[in-house]
Amino acid sequence: LDARLRAFIDTRDWITAYQLPPYAPDLNPVEGIRALLRRAGRNNTAFTDPDHLRHTLRRPLRALRYRSETIDGCLAPTGLTLTTSRRQSH
Repeated sequence: LDARLRAFIDTRDWITAYQLPPYAPDLNPVEGIRALLRRAGRNNTAFTDPDHLRHTLRRPLRALRYRSETIDGCLAPTGLTLTTSRRQSH
């Protein structure tokens, strides 16, 4: 980690940081989300601009927000869980 980022993290007890290998798809829950989008027919699309990308992905990503069991399934292989904790002010 960059020294400035490490200093920032070290001064906030509510942040936990883990150093991951440079390429670890099995530890990255986003890979599961990408796989779901590819299976939903969003693969092999050549997006013409950022607006085209947003327009194409907005609906499936919004629908995914309400499928917590699917999101949990993407997190499960990583060993991570979604938790909410009260943010501490300093």
